[in-house]
Amino acid sequence: MRWIGIDPGLRTTGFGIIDVDGQKLSYVASGTIESGDPAQGLPIRLGTLYAGIQEVIETYHPESAAIEEVFLNVNPRSTLMLGQARGAVIAALVAAKLPVAEYSALRVKQAIVGTGRAAKPQVQEMVKRLLRLSRAPGTDASDALGVAICAAHHAQLPKALSTAIAPKKRQK
Repeated sequence: MRWIGIDPGLRTTGFGIIDVDGQKLSYVASGTIESGDPAQGLPIRLGTLYAGIQEVIETYHPESAAIEEVFLNVNPRSTLMLGQARGAVIAALVAAKLPVAEYSALRVKQAIVGTGRAAKPQVQEMVKRLLRLSRAPGTDASDALGVAICAAHHAQLPKALSTAIAPKKRQK
């Protein structure tokens, strides 16, 4: 299964692509999409994010997507702008007919580091270790890879639970 994880942002949106085979995670790609100069205006910048996600999807062909949920900023305008960027990204994912899972930053950090209060460098280091990378990607790309890893782990949970609680067949 190939996952795309997204860390949405209006200026910079991170993406991470991983392959999952059972418990094995493999790094495929990661990077960022820059929305451009704020002077261009919000609609152009949102269009740039949408097109950037479409290009990543066309290049790597993920089967499922996961995106970080919006958190509330102190500044309501910033929260609104982030929500619009996230909406453009989700629209691109849905237009590509990908199922989209959503995870809070707290849940992602818990899945990657083991604590929801982990700092960005801790997430970067654990992403590096989990994907066996020689160096950690930048913060936005690491966060996006963390979202993909979190989604992959959560997708496997129902199967693992049903296997664990299924009645064992007796051998005669």
